[in-house]
Amino acid sequence: MSDNPVKEEVQTFDKRCLKKTNTAEKNSLPTKEDIEEEKKAGDGAK
Repeated sequence: MSDNPVKEEVQTFDKRCLKKTNTAEKNSLPTKEDIEEEKKAGDGAK
């Protein structure tokens, strides 16, 4: 028996019971055009 029961549980875990998931990027970086538009909008507010 292991000193750490969590470690033992992880080692004996059956991966087949996990569901397959698809990941999708939700937070995309702004384009160069988006940045330029924000700069122009910010200059007009001053």
